[in-house]
Amino acid sequence: MAWTYLFIASLFEVAWASGLKYSEGLTKVGASIGTIVASIISFLLLAKAMQTLPLGTSYAVWTGIGVVGTAIFGMIYFGDSTNPFRLGSIALITIGIVGLKLTA
Repeated sequence: MAWTYLFIASLFEVAWASGLKYSEGLTKVGASIGTIVASIISFLLLAKAMQTLPLGTSYAVWTGIGVVGTAIFGMIYFGDSTNPFRLGSIALITIGIVGLKLTA
């Protein structure tokens, strides 16, 4: 169950990180509220996962999925760069996340 909490926490990290862009520096009320709510849920689920999983693994997977998810979100919705070096770097982060999961 801890891995499920961690995965969902990571999805909420993508949501709040992306929400920061939509909130325009927390100046748009609706987007700001959504961002804050998503960040609270993300942290609560991360804390729940850390009750069982190792600290380093939990935090690395949470941030890794957040980084990869946010980067992909930015490419799809904000036209962020999709150059091969960037995509390769995202692949390396993904490999690291899988490695941590397999060795935990």
